[in-house]
Amino acid sequence: MLKRNLVFLDTETTGNDVEKDRLCQVAYKKDEKIEVKNFKPPISISTKAMSVTHITNKMVAKEKSFKDSKFAEKLQKILNNNIMVAHNAKFDVAILENEDLEIKKTICTLRLARYLDESGEIPEYNLQFLRYYYEIEVDVLPHSANGDVVVLEALFENLFKLAQKKAPKASEEEIINRMIDISAKPVLIRKFTFGKYNGEFLEEVLKKDRGYLEWFQKTKKQEGTDEDWIYTLKYYLK
Repeated sequence: MLKRNLVFLDTETTGNDVEKDRLCQVAYKKDEKIEVKNFKPPISISTKAMSVTHITNKMVAKEKSFKDSKFAEKLQKILNNNIMVAHNAKFDVAILENEDLEIKKTICTLRLARYLDESGEIPEYNLQFLRYYYEIEVDVLPHSANGDVVVLEALFENLFKLAQKKAPKASEEEIINRMIDISAKPVLIRKFTFGKYNGEFLEEVLKKDRGYLEWFQKTKKQEGTDEDWIYTLKYYLK
């Protein structure tokens, strides 16, 4: 697979719970074309989600459901033969699987950003923060699915260049395949970017306050939603 096989995709949803929340907008960019479409979800869009996406229940009231749309069939065909690129791809995959789509290969720019940040310098890894951290210049509105795919593609290109610097002899295909492998597994987090030990490396926190990491591990296991943190805490507390 090469860069021409990439599909940059973003979903907007009724909320952040992958067990119950559903799709209300999809945008994807393949080559130079962006497709974006609203859908009527089977549950109401939460007030919190509306405050972020500005997609209201009234806006989607007359739309078809995703499953009943031709868009769904078209998107499945595209994903069958290409690689889906998304930020925090696990969430988008879960949301699309709730709509009976099958996702074969993914690249997660969130995990790539964490993986490539070997010194733990980046304080946040959300899409818009990385946009400004890496000084990516794109003229789009944030928190819209079509705007986010433009930022996503630009972020991917930045991460691809970083990967090339680390492996200058690797071919484009080798780097893409390595990105797929990295995205498929939890990534080790090196530094706290929040809370009591904000800015400190986990290795140092372990030496002075193992109990804190044990408490945090218990909390993350109960939440059960952040594979990177669950993997990281298991690694340090082994």
